[in-house]
Parts: sequence; structure tokens; C-alpha cells
Amino acid sequence: MAITAKIQKTPLPGVNEIERKWYVVDAKGKILGRFASEIAKIIRGKNKPVFTPHLDTGDFVIVINAKDVRLSGKKLDQKEYRWYTGYPSGLRSIKYRDLLKTNPRRIIMHAVWGMLPHNRLGRKLLKKLKVYEDENHPHAAQKPEPIDIKT
Repeated sequence: MAITAKIQKTPLPGVNEIERKWYVVDAKGKILGRFASEIAKIIRGKNKPVFTPHLDTGDFVIVINAKDVRLSGKKLDQKEYRWYTGYPSGLRSIKYRDLLKTNPRRIIMHAVWGMLPHNRLGRKLLKKLKVYEDENHPHAAQKPEPIDIKT
């Protein structure tokens, strides 16, 4: 006598079934790492019951006041961003304080990218993050909901 088991399938959300929302988040006075991890959760869709690791189920996030994000401890003077150009002696670096003056958008983008998957899904997810230095943003037509991220 053969035993047959009924196989249960995990329901996957269809592309048209995923509801995307827009959120606006204020970075003023928030600590960078904790703030970025919460943004990455929203972009990835981990706050939704339909989360699936290999699908894009997340929402769009607009970050305002990127120039007012802060670090804890002595990182303001000690933290530096390093990259290699690919050429001999092509190691470049910039201090956090200098990057905050020149391009504060890159600070938040870099922190969130480090918390997303480093593959084509992660690159697609990063496009759903919009970062602005001050309170002005061109996404009023999307009617973003303001949310407060506790850090």
C-alpha cells in the first residue's frame, strides 16, 4: 500500500498583485546605520506579509534632510570611504566630514546599498531609494506617506 502525501505549495505573489507605496522619511538627527537598516527593510519588503527573498516586494522611500544625518562616537572625524579605481596606485579615499559637505546623498545611498543583496535584485531595489539634501523633493504626485523611523 503506497502512502501518498499532499504537497502544499507556498503561494507567491504575482507581479500585478504587489501593492507599492511611497514613504517619505526625515533623516534629521537620525543615526546613519540604524536609519539605513530600517530603510533597507522597507525597500526590500521585509515589513510585508508577502515578502519573498527572490522577488521585489518592497516600497519606494524618499529620504529628506540627508545632510543632517549623524554618526555616533568619533566617526565624524575617523570614518572614511575608500575605493579603488583599477589603475596602479589608484586607491582613493574621502573623509566622512568632507563627503557630508560635498555629496550627502551618497552617504545614505552607500549605507543602504551595504544592507541590500549585492546582485541584480539589489541594484533594482536601490533604484527605489530617492535621497535629497533638504526638505524639497519632486515626488508630491506620488502622495508619499510620512513615516517616523525610531533610531
